[in-house]
Amino acid sequence: MENIVITVARQYGSGGKTIGEMFAKEMGIPCYGSNLLEMASEESGIAEHLFRQLDEKLQNSPILRMTTDVYTGDVIPPSSSDFVSAKNLFNYQAKIMKRLAETESCVIIGRAADFVLKDYPNVVSVFVHASEEFNLARAMERNSMTEREMQKFIAKTDKYRADYYRHYTGREWTDARNYDLCLNSGKLGFEKCVDAIEAQLKIMLNK
Repeated sequence: MENIVITVARQYGSGGKTIGEMFAKEMGIPCYGSNLLEMASEESGIAEHLFRQLDEKLQNSPILRMTTDVYTGDVIPPSSSDFVSAKNLFNYQAKIMKRLAETESCVIIGRAADFVLKDYPNVVSVFVHASEEFNLARAMERNSMTEREMQKFIAKTDKYRADYYRHYTGREWTDARNYDLCLNSGKLGFEKCVDAIEAQLKIMLNK
């Protein structure tokens, strides 16, 4: 069987990362998330902390949030003054994602992977969402914030992800048309979300 890649975009608190990890464990394949930043740093020679500062969020600039700079596939060479620009940090992460898609089966969490790999036939793109109440309750289980603080944190995190996605893809993060499969983890539960991804994968492989 050729390599298969599952990309998982997720609302904060919906459990998308956990679902991706569960699927990866069941399939015996690696799951990549923030470790992509370390890999991109090693590939580029750019300090890892710069990647982490802009992980799934834009620089604090209203102009960037209102504009798009759609990913086209090329990295900027070290000789350029834009080598360590936010755009090139994204480019290097995308380069790593493409290499993974070409060489191994894996799960990739977030980071606009669905768009970067949209032309790859071996990719199933997933968006995991749930109600505000579900996301808040689950997030509260794992954090010591007050309910009001957590509500603000969730809203801010999802806005960061939406702005980041829009800037580099020209698309809306929550638009179902961007994904092969949209799953409400609050209604389905995590195990059934994993089952749904497996079912979608079987359909894709049996075309």
